[in-house]
Order: sequence, then structure tokens, then C-alpha cells
Amino acid sequence: MNVRLKVLAGASAGLLLLAGLAANTMGLGQKAIAQQTPQGDPLRGLRQRDLRAQAPINRIRIVFANRRDATDLQNKANQVAAILSKEMGIPVEAVIGDETAAVTALVADKADVAFVAGRAALKAEQLAKARMYLAEVRSDYSGGNTYDSVFVVRQDSPLRPKGSSKQTLEQLKGKKMAFTSRTSGSGFIFPVGELVGQGLVSGPDRLETFFGNVTYGDGYGSALQAVLKGQAEVATVSEYALLPPWITAAEGKQLRVLQKVPGVPAHGIVIDDRVPAPMREKLINAFMTMNEPANNQLFRSLYNSQKLVKVEHNTHLSTLRQALKSAKLEP
Repeated sequence: MNVRLKVLAGASAGLLLLAGLAANTMGLGQKAIAQQTPQGDPLRGLRQRDLRAQAPINRIRIVFANRRDATDLQNKANQVAAILSKEMGIPVEAVIGDETAAVTALVADKADVAFVAGRAALKAEQLAKARMYLAEVRSDYSGGNTYDSVFVVRQDSPLRPKGSSKQTLEQLKGKKMAFTSRTSGSGFIFPVGELVGQGLVSGPDRLETFFGNVTYGDGYGSALQAVLKGQAEVATVSEYALLPPWITAAEGKQLRVLQKVPGVPAHGIVIDDRVPAPMREKLINAFMTMNEPANNQLFRSLYNSQKLVKVEHNTHLSTLRQALKSAKLEP
């Protein structure tokens, strides 16, 4: 039995994912991706996928995941797709959707490639045997193709860095905490992994035993606004969220970093395993042309990325796997 079939056949969550495919993928806003999985047999789509995998691929569909700081994303993605199409010699289509829909589309063969964050890449590996081959580099990433998760307080906060991470974070006991969201890598997974790893909390379901109050935002901006407005004493976000467009420059001056947790893997390009190796290499090389001067300004306008770099999937995502393990969270 195909490995992917084993994974989904053995997991009721996977079956529910496929059974609800049409509803989940509607967020992509594209008829081609919103086509329903055949009714009556939730595994039928996978069986058909095995047959389609044997057929030649004559077009590539890429899902570009939505980000809060991305503007006019469909138009820009279409331009990128046109460049890639010229390099590949076959049609390349760009579709916009959230990361859940991107993974769902890879599983259901409604997409071949996705530009997503690390946790979505791990889920794509688990459910679709996809792998990340390229990662973005941004000027506001302190580690190049990795960045920091940060605990943020007001400038006038009495909380100050101590001699060790544990000593610094021990000060947060009884404080009001604002996490970015329950799914954010830098705004939840990495900071919770640090708290659990330092022995301050026993797991993600025990945060209230350490903090005086815990809230979850709908993004970096809302978590930081909670601190700015005095609704929380600490927030966890990505290091680059202290800059516009997440908050204003004036608001940024009212905040400071209390503690850093480095090594959050950058977002990148995930390619489905059914794309043949020769075509995959050609596609990777096509994406690398976005680093060239003629294309780089357009590429930067997508997600504020400077360039793409080649990465090894397991190596690039190893810190995220460890953070999930430390935080006692599922991949």
C-alpha cells in the first residue's frame, strides 16, 4: 500500500480531512482547487491520485499562502507564475489560500507546490510526502533563513533580562500573557517549548498554572496591542513584528524584547513528491531565477523576502520539530 494511503487510512483525522476537502479548499477562491473529492468513498481520491501520479505533469499549480503583511498578492503571484512558466516551458498557475487549504490541496492533487511556513511544511510532509527545498531570506530575519521568537514587554516594564533564560522567564509567573495564536510558530510553539524546556510549565494545557492570565490573539498585531494597551504584560511574536506594518514605528518605540528564542525556520517552497525529480530540479532552478536582478524586485514585493536559498528539508525544520517536541505539541 502506498505510504500516503497508509497514513490517511490509519488516521480518522485524515479521512475527515479528505471527506471535507471541498469545504476546506473553498478558501483558495479557485474553481480548480475547489473541486470536490468523489462522494461515498473518502479514499477514492487517493486511489485516483496513485493513477494520476503515473501520468505526465503538463502544468504546475502553486499555492501562495496568505500573510498579514502581503498586499495585492494574487497579482504579484501571477507575475511570478508567468516567469516560472517561461523557465519551465509549461503553464504555471498561482493560487492564493491559507496554509490549511494549501496542505489540503497538495494532498488532493489540486496543487503541486506551496509557499508556506514551517508547521504547514511538516503537515505537508506527513500527509502528502511533500518536502521543503527552498527557504526565504529576509533582512528582518536575524538568522538569515531563520528568525527569533521574542517575549516582548513595554519599555517601562519592571521585567528585565537576568543571567539565564530560565531566570528571565521565571519573572513571568503570575503575569498576564498574550500569545500570537495557538498555531503560531514564533508566537506560541517556540515560546511554549522554551517554557516547558526550562521546567516552568509542564505542557501547553498547563499555562494557566504559571501565568496569571493567558490570551490568544489573531496575529502579531493583536498580541502586541494587548501589551500596548495594558491588557497584557508580555506578548510573544516574531522579531520582525516590532516593525510596521504590524505596529507603527511610534508603538515599536514603546516596546522592548525581554527574551529571545532563536531558530524559527523561515517560510519556503514545498514541492509534492509526485513531481518527478528532473521536473523538480527544473522547478527549483526556475524559482532561483527570482534572485536575479531582473526578477528580484517583484519577488521582494511578495512577502518582503530578499532571496531564496536551497535547504535540506529535515535540517531546516529540525528546530521546529524540537520545539514541538519540547512544547508537547503535535506536528
